[in-house]
Amino acid sequence: MALVGSARVLSNGGDADSPFPEIIELNVGGQVYLTRHKTLIAVPDSLLWQMFNQKTPKELSRDSKGRYFLDRDGFLFRYILDYLRDLNLVLPDYFPEKCRLKREADFFQLQDLSKRLSPKVSKENSISEEISQSDPEEVGFLGGAGGSTASLEPTRFVSTMTSTHARSQSLESRKSGYITVGYRGSYTIGRDAQADAKFRRVARITVCGKTSLAKEVFGDTLNESRDPDRPPERYTSRYYLKFNFLEQAFEKLSEAGFRMVACSSTGTCAYASSDPSEDKIWTSYTEYVFCRD
Repeated sequence: MALVGSARVLSNGGDADSPFPEIIELNVGGQVYLTRHKTLIAVPDSLLWQMFNQKTPKELSRDSKGRYFLDRDGFLFRYILDYLRDLNLVLPDYFPEKCRLKREADFFQLQDLSKRLSPKVSKENSISEEISQSDPEEVGFLGGAGGSTASLEPTRFVSTMTSTHARSQSLESRKSGYITVGYRGSYTIGRDAQADAKFRRVARITVCGKTSLAKEVFGDTLNESRDPDRPPERYTSRYYLKFNFLEQAFEKLSEAGFRMVACSSTGTCAYASSDPSEDKIWTSYTEYVFCRD
């Protein structure tokens, strides 16, 4: 590894006419990436192509260690980089960050990637939306001016059957499985176990189970930073939630069709003074097991 122009980069083995080395080290929002120069300029006229093809190394921002710095989402940049490698978009199942990833694609001026991430609106959806948003007065006018409201009944019947079928399909497509929610908390008990004890200071709520189920239930409230590349059919015990309210987690699990089947808890005295006037501080670890058949 050699320092070129005070930048932390590897020796140049690429294009001799380029001021950039073959291997480039990036700092994207605190996440460090190592990639080839040709990968960054794979899409002409994109922002990265402009930075590493039209500018010189001295014109680009760097961090304290000489890495080229981009003030963007470091987690989502991995998908930007994957796309640049072979111009294919491959996302994990139940990926909840498509809207944010599209915003990153727009920022980096990757038009094809942005189009692939755009929500697809089918003709059937647009027609059903127009029907559902019809003005009630307009419908009444059609019935009172010689128009027959009976002609609307088949449409309503088809719409009802379609929505019922869609709901049944969504219920059938739900995968069964288990999710374990755990938390480590602390509580203080006063002298002689007084009733004014301070309970449940929750530091973090952990989520264990199959990756696809956890993402389905908790969506964008799930923090995946400790295990970001776990395949959807694998299991993990490293996820945790972005909020600290157990009841909120229970509501999400209930809405997804899960029910509690078991729970366990342990408690130990973390601090006990010999002074009887001081409170005792206890710590506990509790797990709740949820199941969906």
